[in-house]
Amino acid sequence: MSISNKSVGRRSFLKSSVTTSGGMVLGFSWLASCRPASKEEVLAMPEQWFDINAYLKIGDNGVVTIYTPNPEFGQNVKTSMPMIVAEELDVDWKKVLVEMAPYNAELYGFQFTGGSRGIASRWEGLRKAGASARHMLKEAAAQAWQVSADEIKTTEGVLTHEGSGNSATYGEMAAAAAQIPVPEEVELKEVSEFKIIGHSKKNVDGKDIVTGKPLFALDHQAEGMLISMIVQPPAFGLRLKSISNADAVKAMPGIKDVFSIKTYSEGQEKGGFDTNAFPELVAVVGNSTWEVMQAKKALKAEWEPFAAYSETINGWRGSSTVNIPAGLENTTDHKAQMEALAAKPGNVVRRDGNPEEAFENAANVIERTYSAPYLAHNCMEPVNSFAQVKDGKVFIAGPLQAPGMIEPIISARLGIPVEDIDIEMTRMGGGFGRRAYSHYMVEAALIAQHVDAPIKLMYTREDDMTNGIYRPTYQATYRAALDENNNLLAIHVKAGGVPESPLFANRFPAGAIENYLAEEWSIESNITIGAFRAPRSNFMAGAEQSFLDELAETMGQDPIQFRLDLLKRAIENPVGERNDYDAERYTGVLELVKEKSGWGQGDAELHRGVSAYFCHNSYAAHVLDLSIKNGMPVVEKVTCALDCGIVVNPDAAVNMAEGGIVDGVGNAFFGEMTFVDGMPQKNNFHQYRMIRMGEAPKKIEVHFVQNEIDPTGLGEPPFPPIFGAVANAMYRATGTRHYRQPFLKDQRLLG
Repeated sequence: MSISNKSVGRRSFLKSSVTTSGGMVLGFSWLASCRPASKEEVLAMPEQWFDINAYLKIGDNGVVTIYTPNPEFGQNVKTSMPMIVAEELDVDWKKVLVEMAPYNAELYGFQFTGGSRGIASRWEGLRKAGASARHMLKEAAAQAWQVSADEIKTTEGVLTHEGSGNSATYGEMAAAAAQIPVPEEVELKEVSEFKIIGHSKKNVDGKDIVTGKPLFALDHQAEGMLISMIVQPPAFGLRLKSISNADAVKAMPGIKDVFSIKTYSEGQEKGGFDTNAFPELVAVVGNSTWEVMQAKKALKAEWEPFAAYSETINGWRGSSTVNIPAGLENTTDHKAQMEALAAKPGNVVRRDGNPEEAFENAANVIERTYSAPYLAHNCMEPVNSFAQVKDGKVFIAGPLQAPGMIEPIISARLGIPVEDIDIEMTRMGGGFGRRAYSHYMVEAALIAQHVDAPIKLMYTREDDMTNGIYRPTYQATYRAALDENNNLLAIHVKAGGVPESPLFANRFPAGAIENYLAEEWSIESNITIGAFRAPRSNFMAGAEQSFLDELAETMGQDPIQFRLDLLKRAIENPVGERNDYDAERYTGVLELVKEKSGWGQGDAELHRGVSAYFCHNSYAAHVLDLSIKNGMPVVEKVTCALDCGIVVNPDAAVNMAEGGIVDGVGNAFFGEMTFVDGMPQKNNFHQYRMIRMGEAPKKIEVHFVQNEIDPTGLGEPPFPPIFGAVANAMYRATGTRHYRQPFLKDQRLLG
């Protein structure tokens, strides 16, 4: 057993109490999937619930409700997190109900979904919650039976004492257990004892999703609720000057009001996720979606350029000053600016050995430049939020990844104390960064406050796609120095972007090269960018892995073996002390994908590309098999190997990897946002090309490295390396290397 100390403080989630109030819980079994539940599968609801700690309550009949603390946007933490609690509680999963926990920083700490840190950040705490509850139940039984708690065993929600022959269900001991003091330390199970973790469980929201039950903020209804939409500047670099026909629009059928709002007060401090493309907007409020849409189209607003300015952002690493330039920017100008900066010395971030001398003495130098465009998130569920401001209190319901970061902004802007703000975390229809920027919740609250009525704010797809928070546009130049025998002497990478650099100077192949130089640069912009699935990694992986593939070919080496040889050096004799990655784990996924893909034994009609990458503390490797049909590439199969530590819910983990792979293939082939005079050139799916069902890989196999390492990231790591795998496979199919994304531009895969 592992012994874990319990930290008790302001946010202690282990506080014990007893309640006699009943719980309203839906009576169906998610184990039944989409078929009707049989009588045996419908859980009988308890007459009484007993709160054991903030993460769970136990009914008098042994049914257990487990609360999941982190927001859910499809990665299935709402299932996986309760599985961790249930494992340590030692309860029958069939008797578990799952609910979304309320937003409560005092009880649950930082309720954030992002950075692939959901399971990793909650792993120990969730285990303690379940183990502490099991300890309290055992103590209650020990007191009732007058025996030692150490002699009591638990199995699937039943307590037994072999010596006395006594047994009881958790439900029978729940009331007494709620009175037991919280233990200072608890025993955690060994990995070999797991019965729930590592065994697939179906999505607890699965039945509600497929039957259309209300789970999302767009489903939220309230008496007297009005509909609101926003009108934003048509281009970055512009701000609102005036509204010329507000009164005429107000007179349109069903319209209640038209007015401007400012998301932030003058001088209001912003946090790291308070990015907002257009801080002053026009709000249109009315009775119905159709009426508001017609009024929005009729609105005539005048826009004007804004002057350059600077603002202080209090982000993860403290305060920093961000300069926002004036002007209407163009994609073509960005390209020229990036090429100009790439030709100049950059800011040196890492230097190992003497790379300058190695390049000077090289017999051959290979230099390649890679670039990628802005990308829009395009979540399935467009931006929206419900808000009501009444009697000095705020109620917000919406899709958000970080309620704790938007709450103080709402408080400061509306002048309402945080204790009077209630945030309901709804299920999100997609996220991966976009929902961390919750400016729309502030907008909704301001609109509700202004009209003194509950409102539902809805962005159209056009509003959403042109509102910013894009993946930045990037460029990276790689150089390699070779001697007369094609031995690798040095690698030099110089990377930058608009408005940030994507460089990770201490990742592979740093640490595996004697002479290594990493430089970066950036260009200021008023086009708003933000976290996009595996930020920065989603570009650097493709560039790096494409270059390594070309380098291996030049050196006459097998692409996988070339990478393994570099990693062997990083294992046996690493260069430097700041290497972010574990070379042995990195080697493990490459060896696994080599085995599972049958590398070297491919079909002559298939063209194979390999790619591997480390990010979010996990390791992913792909082998992509591609064919050419009717002159266009078709992805036949992707073999994926992942090392993300202990896999809590295997089916869900496979689903997440599959989603990342499909998403990556689509973005590699098609993803692109461009600008002319600050205006986004694509505003809906007829222009912004997304992958279609018939274009997804025909087959995806996902394999996990088996180990007992605590869980690391999974939502993002499978995404970045797919870009390199696509590029490398396309080269083998066509003989042409691809250096600029998207690889197919506006062409269609299927004719």
